[in-house]
Amino acid sequence: MNDSDLCFTAATDLVDAIRAKKLSSVEITRAVLKRIERLEPKLNAFAYLAADEAMDAAQAADRALARGEPMGPLHGVPATIKDHEAVRGMQLEYGTHLRRGEVATADNAMVARLRQAGAIILGKTSTPEFGWMGVSNSPLTGITHNPWKHGFNAGASSAGAGAGAAAGYGPLHQGSDGAGSIRMPAHFSGVFGLKPTYGRVPQSPVAASDFTVHLGPLTRTVADAALMLRTMAGPHPDDHTSLEAQPADYPRHLSEQPRAPRLAYSPDLDHARVDSEVAALVRQAVDAFERDLGMKVEQVKTPWGPKGPPLARFFWPAHFMRHFDRLPEYRDRMDPGFVACIEAGQRVTMADYQKTRLVKYAYCAEIHHFFDDWDFLLTPAVSVAAFPATLLQPPHWPQHPWDWLSWAEFSYPFNLSGNPAASVPCGFTKEGLPVGLQIVGRRFDDLGVLQMSALACGACFASALLGMTLLLSRATTLLSSRA
Repeated sequence: MNDSDLCFTAATDLVDAIRAKKLSSVEITRAVLKRIERLEPKLNAFAYLAADEAMDAAQAADRALARGEPMGPLHGVPATIKDHEAVRGMQLEYGTHLRRGEVATADNAMVARLRQAGAIILGKTSTPEFGWMGVSNSPLTGITHNPWKHGFNAGASSAGAGAGAAAGYGPLHQGSDGAGSIRMPAHFSGVFGLKPTYGRVPQSPVAASDFTVHLGPLTRTVADAALMLRTMAGPHPDDHTSLEAQPADYPRHLSEQPRAPRLAYSPDLDHARVDSEVAALVRQAVDAFERDLGMKVEQVKTPWGPKGPPLARFFWPAHFMRHFDRLPEYRDRMDPGFVACIEAGQRVTMADYQKTRLVKYAYCAEIHHFFDDWDFLLTPAVSVAAFPATLLQPPHWPQHPWDWLSWAEFSYPFNLSGNPAASVPCGFTKEGLPVGLQIVGRRFDDLGVLQMSALACGACFASALLGMTLLLSRATTLLSSRA
């Protein structure tokens, strides 16, 4: 197996090879770091690369294996962490000059679990400023480029995680999702991304965004996501909102098929604009559930759908208003769109916030009652394919100083409601840019979403995924050769 093969090998296979002593963690980590060194100047997916620390950890993993010590489920496998999470001794900068130079003194709960499971932490992946937008551009780290088209949006805020997964920077990448920030990078970069049920993976500390931020995996296979989620999930005292239940054995049950699932499909949530090419690819994917898997899919109305935009436009600037007092000192070093978003939040009163919160709770209840009748909802993951990363909106869309949410109307509803949702690659535009299908499940049914995603990837999208593998090889080869 050559270095390129190692970089694109699934974590499930790497774990088996390491246990059988057919591969060492040092071999794998060295191959991934060599690829990062070759591609990273063009891709720019890392905010902080911890190459020396990763090699030290890989050597320690191999020594532990040689001594016959117990091994965790991710023993010796490389992983990356988004630059919103604390990793001991590594920078924690959130893509902003406001926190430039900060270094974490301890691992947070989720990172500690990955380390305990044996994962080799490669470093911190890039994010826009405080994760405020869905575009892979930061005033601190610059543009994270889409692996399929240089200069184009790789999705955000888990931009580096999605781009790194697509480019072969190892198999496991952690992201977080407050309005689509796992599913959007998965869609734009052509990988799998799962936003688990809210509270499934503990936060430490809990984000100041009214229970909308979910931590989860970005990977190239659903099986790797299941393996990574099982490791990260479970209650923790740092997070009073974390779910009491221990995680299911997602890898073990992944191949089981949900019994006669009731599948709903909405092309637009009864309000969203979608580019025609994206809509057509998602429609083909939905049709494949019936054609290839023998499942009945019904196009439905979503009366709660049009109620989402005013809620999203209210809460998004309201929550980032917490940075308002930093504007006098840092305005000139901040993303102009972020500044406009913060200033929009200045108009929100506490009375407005409390009243709108009640409206949000009623909206969430409507979504949950919708799932009384349906097991899964299929939608586009994002309304558009990748566009230039210097823009907030695609050039053919209405422009706004800060409102990028207009092309992400399918993702944020399920941050508000807490439902699990995934983006599954389902095809490519004529320009060769990836498109994702979103699969949403009932709250707590993370296993069901993983199972449906595995069915989709294993059956009805097999040809699309094969094309993705071939195209990705060509895309990253071109990337590495660009001046």
